[in-house]
Amino acid sequence: MQKLLVIIPTYNEAENIAEMLQRVMELPSHFHVLVVDDNSPDGTARIVGATEREFPGKIHLLEREGKLGLGTAYLAGFEWALHRNYDYVFEMDADFSHNPKHLERLYSKAKEGYDVVVGSRYIKKGRIVDWPLDRLILSYGASMYARLITGLPVKDPTAGFVVYNEGFLRQLDMNRIDSIGYAFQIEMKYAAYSHGFSLAEVPITFMDRQRGVSKMDSSIIKEAALGVIKMRLRKKGKYLKVPQSISV
Repeated sequence: MQKLLVIIPTYNEAENIAEMLQRVMELPSHFHVLVVDDNSPDGTARIVGATEREFPGKIHLLEREGKLGLGTAYLAGFEWALHRNYDYVFEMDADFSHNPKHLERLYSKAKEGYDVVVGSRYIKKGRIVDWPLDRLILSYGASMYARLITGLPVKDPTAGFVVYNEGFLRQLDMNRIDSIGYAFQIEMKYAAYSHGFSLAEVPITFMDRQRGVSKMDSSIIKEAALGVIKMRLRKKGKYLKVPQSISV
């Protein structure tokens, strides 16, 4: 049986995390979960610990000293997963903007042989629910901008609902990922694409969070805008432990 790990980074997600973990545990494909918590003052880690005891060996908690950035949380989770030989590693938010049932959809597509599979809002049958028009325009515009600058053939490059296979993560030099905020999502896809790894998208319905507070602010948008330019200017072959020379 293949080993599947879902990484969920958290900061103040006490209102969501118990239900999210329960929903993932109910899925038929026997996912494990690693919660990477950045010292949430609302007790998120304590709730995860209680749920961990309910599902021994399936739910895990990695606690960090403070808010160190989304990208570093995922990179820490990737290292944790590789040390334990997981075959597929998933990224997902804790706030139910990502439907846990769609993990099965991502996994099914990854098993076709793709290195990276993206849960996409911007392909046929993909949807966004409960977003105001200005946020829709900002998100879609950011995706178009990232695609234009990087050449990514992915219609939702900013998406944070993703699965990577072990082979790609083992070849990736994680010290060369520069982005620590939401630009991290673009950079991971760009790292895969620029080295010739295969990418695919599956449609998802993206829901605005119903509980808790969004972490999005202007500094995140600025980092993403500047980050994609830096990515495109980097020399090819700079993301892998054994560099390759595959043109974009």
